[in-house]
Amino acid sequence: MSKTMSLYISDLEIVSKRAPQDFSPEGNLDKPVWRRAAWQRFNHDMMGQKRYAQAETEVATLWTPANFYLAFRAHYTALNLYEGENPAAEKWKLWERDVVEAFINPAPDRVNHYYEFEVSPNNLFLDLEIDKSKTPFNDPKWDSHFEHATHIDSAQHIWSCEMRIPVTSMGVERIAAGQVWRINLFRADGLGDDSQRRLLAWSPIPRGTTFHAPERFGMVRFEE
Repeated sequence: MSKTMSLYISDLEIVSKRAPQDFSPEGNLDKPVWRRAAWQRFNHDMMGQKRYAQAETEVATLWTPANFYLAFRAHYTALNLYEGENPAAEKWKLWERDVVEAFINPAPDRVNHYYEFEVSPNNLFLDLEIDKSKTPFNDPKWDSHFEHATHIDSAQHIWSCEMRIPVTSMGVERIAAGQVWRINLFRADGLGDDSQRRLLAWSPIPRGTTFHAPERFGMVRFEE
């Protein structure tokens, strides 16, 4: 086992296929480019114990040398949103309402340094640089200039999200096939406070009380 691998507990893996070309997020996950992706799904809580069929969440990723793409397809029963906010400005504490989140570490040997991306069903956003060796550990001034778009299908009770993250914002020159990063994917769903909402994690965090458990990040493996 490599030194980097030994820093992590999770061996969960998602494959990221190369997209033929860059594309702009629009919230439409039915377009042909997403058919080549290796989709996964999860509906368990962050500790991997309870199952929430009503919050079934599908995730996929694609890449080009310049950009990392993420897609979420999220089933819901009722939306919990911030209303009347400026969609062009970051929304602090976005995680206290419905949201999908990606924690991404493109340099896995630095376990405690990673990047956080959040998008709500009505396309509000937040991005943060995280360094758990610092206090505070999140830097809200960091700006990735990532692009994002959402779509709400109220008839089917599904909302969808696409993200496009420029890799240079995360200190990466380019993505290449064969690289392996560390990642975890999350969902906050439902009405009420955290004791009532559903908090889901793709890579479970047993006995966890926070999403910020980087040693529990799974892998994203880049393939042609």
